[in-house]
Amino acid sequence: TTPIYYVNDKPHIGHAYTSTACDVIARFMRLSGREVFFLSGTDEHGQKVEQSAEKKGVDPQEFVDEVSVNFRDLLSLLNISNDYFVRTTDKDHKEAVSKLWNTLVEKGHIYLGQYEGWYSVRDECYYSESELVDGKAPTGAEVEWVAKEESYFFKLSAFEDKLLQYYEENPEFIAPTGRRNEVLSFVRGGLRDLSVSRTSFKWGVPVPGDDNHIMYVWIDALANYMSALGYPESEDFSKFWPGSLHVVGKDILRFHAVYWPALLMAADIPLPKRLFAHGWWTKDGEKISKSLGNVIDPLELVNEFGVDQTRFFLTAEVGFGNDGDFSTKAFIQRVNVNLANELGNLCQRTLSMVFKNCNKKVPSDVGPFTEEDEALLASARTLKERAGKEVANQALQRYAETIITMVWDTNKYIDIMEPWVLKKTDTDRMETVLYVIMEVLRHVAILYQPIIP
Repeated sequence: TTPIYYVNDKPHIGHAYTSTACDVIARFMRLSGREVFFLSGTDEHGQKVEQSAEKKGVDPQEFVDEVSVNFRDLLSLLNISNDYFVRTTDKDHKEAVSKLWNTLVEKGHIYLGQYEGWYSVRDECYYSESELVDGKAPTGAEVEWVAKEESYFFKLSAFEDKLLQYYEENPEFIAPTGRRNEVLSFVRGGLRDLSVSRTSFKWGVPVPGDDNHIMYVWIDALANYMSALGYPESEDFSKFWPGSLHVVGKDILRFHAVYWPALLMAADIPLPKRLFAHGWWTKDGEKISKSLGNVIDPLELVNEFGVDQTRFFLTAEVGFGNDGDFSTKAFIQRVNVNLANELGNLCQRTLSMVFKNCNKKVPSDVGPFTEEDEALLASARTLKERAGKEVANQALQRYAETIITMVWDTNKYIDIMEPWVLKKTDTDRMETVLYVIMEVLRHVAILYQPIIP
């Protein structure tokens, strides 16, 4: 799953990055013979959306109908192969969220109280006094004081020990390790019960049996991972839940690594198998922000450079999980070096020689193989296994590097073997060399499909 994207803004490079990463994994797993359900969508409720719709003078539903399309279009533009696109304003989703709420109430995990404290409208998140930095949220967002508003609470504090035990018993649940340590530190610092309803605005899913309250947007949003599968009962839910992998940005780690597993534990629903939080992009060494005017529009990237080029850069440039820096120079260099020069020239040199000198088809009567031939072919035969290990750990840059290295080794091989010289001295050997390279390119082409389909 990607996170569902908040519709209050235009799609940016962060949305493109997460979607591409998830698509690479989904395509690789399908190629490997796995049955895949790949989910994306939009998060369409909350105070920010209500305020934005008011500014535009339109109904909130009309507003989200219009902007949700931008995210669908982004997925289409980037050749993203998601199986379903969920919207939190969908009738089926709202019914599933209400079912989850009722389950939590029946099991005694929700109670009515009063909330007072700091709240960030931009983050849709509550913050304690100790978390504020210079009077703002840790994310830099403005916060406002909510004064004694009636609220339903989820008994999050009751799950502190259970969560810590779960993290201990399932060390692979949160990745990478640095993010896992952040979560452990946060939970060990003590959990307070979580305010899970609001009365000060109306754009959300009503609390069952109490229309004065709407559900906290994160309960609504997180439930998308199950509602899209037909929770509580459907063939897809039985088959694909618990979800294998949630991929999120590090800014929403707390919601997915603390609140979501606690809610699922409370409802006696199995937890997803793994959660991976990736880093953020900067541009030319500076933080990306509207105020700096340096927001990277993925639409412009694709229009200028192409879809596969954009996907390749996003996958190959930065270790997945780390922060990365975008520059046009780095983009052009990465694509030109790895795709145009190394892969493109190798294909051009080899295919043109095969076409002109091997009756326009892959040589078949070849051999015997030299030690160098066998070594390169053996490397190609293990490429899928090596790439698969990287993808299984969401090490997507290393996955790309295994293919880049294979291509580099093959370029070295062709330069040493010089089939253009063999053409004049030993055509049988020339055909064998060209066969070896064609066989390597076959493996490379298949394994590049998930990145540059």
